[in-house]
Amino acid sequence: MGRGERLAPRQVEARRAELRQEVIAEWEQRLAQPTAGHATIAAVRPILKEWLERRHGALSFRLTQVLTGHGCFGKFLCRIGREPTPECHHCGICSEDSSLHTLVECPAWATQRRDLAAAVDAAGSLSLPAVVSYMVGSEEGWNAVASFCEDVMVAKEKAERERETSTTLPARSRRSGRRRVADLRPP
Repeated sequence: MGRGERLAPRQVEARRAELRQEVIAEWEQRLAQPTAGHATIAAVRPILKEWLERRHGALSFRLTQVLTGHGCFGKFLCRIGREPTPECHHCGICSEDSSLHTLVECPAWATQRRDLAAAVDAAGSLSLPAVVSYMVGSEEGWNAVASFCEDVMVAKEKAERERETSTTLPARSRRSGRRRVADLRPP
């Protein structure tokens, strides 16, 4: 094919499908030896093709926080220097507030968890792999998980803001000004 010539629509679709398969194969290879995000990768990797081929659901900010553990969780906030300890401020009994603690065991979110379990018909397991499977399995499952994440993370964020305004610790006090936004444009 010469420069400036157009491909037939059939050829474009074939090439697009070929490139998609190459990208998926590369992702699978990279996910086989992750450097970070092990829990999320362990949950998504076994059903990567189903995840990519699903026709429902979109990742929201709060859903992503729960899936990755990067959000208003004591463990994460302590790691980035915003909390002195990783403890859970919501139940007071757990020494490490993580996304898994929030999703599976924190008594503060028992009502939301019960609603989630009922919606996805969970027979006891709300582990991250099980939750990801529910999400991929149906639109209702996806929506139930997303709803849980929205409800719980909004409450956690509100409590986080209240702690920020009531503390004298410099690392915990609310920062003024705008947050920096990453420039995600291609180079």
